[in-house]
Parts: sequence; structure tokens; C-alpha cells
Amino acid sequence: MSLQRLSSGRLSRVAVGALASVGLLLAPGAAVRAQGEPVAPNIERDTEIEAIFHEEMDPIFAAANLDPKSVQIYLVGDATLNAATGSGYHMVVNSGLIMQTKTPNELEGVVAHETGHMARGDVARVGEMGRSAIAPMVLGLGLGILAAIAGAPDAGAALIYSGGYFGQLNALAFSRDEEARADEAAVTYLEKAGYSAQGLVDFFNNFRYEEVFSDVRKYPFWVDHPLTDERIEALAARARTQSHWRAQDTPEAVARFEIMKAKIKAFTNRPYQTYVDYPLTDTSYPARYARAIADYRELETEKALKEIDALIAEQPNNPYLYELKGQALMESARAVEGEAPLRQAVALRPDAPLLRLLLGQDLLAENNPAKLADAVLTLNRSLVVEPDNPITWQYLAEAYDAKGDGGMARLAAAEQNFHLGQLRDAKVFAMRARGLLQKDTPEWRRATDIVLASQPTADDLRQMAHPQG
Repeated sequence: MSLQRLSSGRLSRVAVGALASVGLLLAPGAAVRAQGEPVAPNIERDTEIEAIFHEEMDPIFAAANLDPKSVQIYLVGDATLNAATGSGYHMVVNSGLIMQTKTPNELEGVVAHETGHMARGDVARVGEMGRSAIAPMVLGLGLGILAAIAGAPDAGAALIYSGGYFGQLNALAFSRDEEARADEAAVTYLEKAGYSAQGLVDFFNNFRYEEVFSDVRKYPFWVDHPLTDERIEALAARARTQSHWRAQDTPEAVARFEIMKAKIKAFTNRPYQTYVDYPLTDTSYPARYARAIADYRELETEKALKEIDALIAEQPNNPYLYELKGQALMESARAVEGEAPLRQAVALRPDAPLLRLLLGQDLLAENNPAKLADAVLTLNRSLVVEPDNPITWQYLAEAYDAKGDGGMARLAAAEQNFHLGQLRDAKVFAMRARGLLQKDTPEWRRATDIVLASQPTADDLRQMAHPQG
């Protein structure tokens, strides 16, 4: 797969191919990397995983008097155990953290602790980290399209490629006092949410040995969140006094947790590792789900489709199975066949913007002019829920360009760059859009707003005032 930059002079088509490693969108500069150079972490977007995460964690956010809808959770494809918070209700969680928690309650405990930092404003006191710095990481379409930014001019891209991207999110280690207060807050939130704080105690005990390591040998999480025997004992003593100390994970919570783990493993590990982790002797739903994903990634499309259809027969109202089927077909150059299951996924979860984005991508991949209007409508509906997703704007630019609507195509490209923080490119595209759009329409005014918000020069302002000059 290749992704060429949308330059100021033209709009480039995006080629989507079936890759064994799942579709990876690479921004300019990411395709060529010196040997030994560290690979940037990817933000992994998946509607099902995000839904599971929020279903488990929203009670904790509510207990902290935070609006769960305002908390943005970003899953980073990094095997390192780590998590961090950023001001503005952003929480970043490494997939490695999820893999190393043994129960849903352990994960709830860690998230409750991070929520303690978030609710107390610890990050805001040590350095502001706005949404614009997170945005360049948030490029993805399901776990089937992972995007990494390289060579972008804004500070957000540097954030991803630096070895200390988590350190920049939370300004490195919190003080021991801040850690203790976050622990206390976590216990309060867990109790109020009806969860046990035992999971957090167990998680800390699992890594008690980290205290004796030097910082260079520790997991980054324990560098940023220093762990001591005294801290664990103080946490355990308070946690045992709570009425929900003996509360257990529900079977439903455990099932969702195992599905989330299986899906992350299947999409991020090589297929052969998935076959080792989930052998044929394991007939559980998560195992069969993981093997179907591995077969699709291994380009065993027919085998994968048969397995997915068997899962759909068991769970005919599961939108994520239809999503997987549609994605497998689309990435096998069978976009026409992929349309029906993707429409079914959207029908079952009409509020999920990533499902509409995937359907819009599929409609474009059909290369049928009769489907372009539907693609534009579908992508715009995705933007109603998630208006700052640059990937959606990218595909919308492609759709408008295919329709021959140059003004709207360049406005969409301006939006894409604006939400990436690439203000120079956003300004260039918006200026071109103004020249093609009808004056004083909402779209023309939006292009004007983007120019004015993108650090225009005096020459830019003069050109806007006297376009013919």
C-alpha cells in the first residue's frame, strides 16, 4: 500500500492493497527508514476495542465527575508496559499494558489511577499538552489500517518519533506525593463505580520487583510512576477497608477482556504467533476470532471468510464480525462483495464513525462513479460524530476529486491538514479552495476560517482581500 502526500498542486489517489501485515498507511518519509532506526508507535483504532474499553471504564470516569464522552482514549501499538495522561482528558494506553494485566479489574485499577492524575490536573500543572499534539497520532481505520506520521513539520509528529513520547505527555515522573494522591483517588473512584481496588493492588504486587531495578532497566511506567513497598502497603491497607474489596469480575467482563486481548494479539502479532497462542484445540470464541483474523492477514481469504461466517451464524447481530468480513473482502480487491457486510455493520452500529469510514473507503475502492455520491454522504456522516479525524477528510478529498469537485476536494484536504496541525499545507489548500468555491457559501467561509487560523502572512491577507490583484 502507498500513500502519497496531498500536495498543493494536485490530489493523489490512495492505493489500498491486501497486505499480510494488514493495511499500513505511511505518511511521507515513513516508507524509508535507516536500518536500526526505531519504529514509531502506531495509534490503533478499533470500534469494538474502544467500545469494550469505554464500557468498562466509563463508570470510573463518571465516579471522578468526568464526562465519559469527553475522555479520549488512545491505544498505542507498543508492547512496552506504559500508560499516560495528557491535559484535556486524553489518556494513552500501550497495548503492552493491556497484555500484562491478568484480569479486567487490574486494568480498571490502572485506568483509575491514571484518571486520578487526570481529574486532579497533575498534567496541567507540569505542562500543557493540547489536542493538536495528539491529532497526528490519531490516524487509523480499525485495527486494519494503522497509520504512522513521519516527516510532518509540526511538533506532534516529533512527539511520536521521539523515544520519550510518553514523557512528553506527562512531563516524566510524577512526584511520590502525586502518586500517593492518585492511588487514593483510584480507590475512591473504583469503590464508587462498584469495582474492587484489589486489581490495582495485585497489579502493583506483580511488579514489586521493579523497585530494585535502575531506571534504564525498568518499564517506562514505573519510571514515571515510582513504585515502593510503602506505597503498595498504603494502597492495600486503604483498599481492604472498602465495601467492594471482595467484588469479582463478572463473566461478561472477563469475556470482553479476553476478546480485546485476542483481537489486539491477532492484529499486531505475526499470524504464526497467533496460531501458537490460539491453537486449533482452543474452540473458545476469542480463539476462533483470533484465528480468523490471522488467516485473513495471511491472505487465506476464503478460509478466513468461512470462519467469520461461522462466527456470524452464532452472533448474527454482532457488527464487528460484519466489519471484519467486509474489511477482509475489501483488502482482497473484492470491494463490491465487501459492501454488503459493511452496510450491515453500519446498520447495527450507526453511531460508530469508524464503521462509516470503512464503508466509505470500500465504496471508493469499488471504482464505480455511481457510488461516489454515496461515498461522500457516508464519509460526511462519519465526520458528524468524529469531525477531527484526518483520515476521513483524506478519503473525502479523494471522493470529491473523483467527482470532479475541485473546490470541495481542496477544502477537505485543508481540513485534513488542519486537524494534523500542518498549518502551512492547510493554508495552501484552503486558499485554493476559496478560489474554486462560490463566494459567501458556508464552504467558502470555512475555507476562509482555515486560512485565518493557519498563520497567514501579510501577502496571504492581501490576496484574500484582492484575489485578482
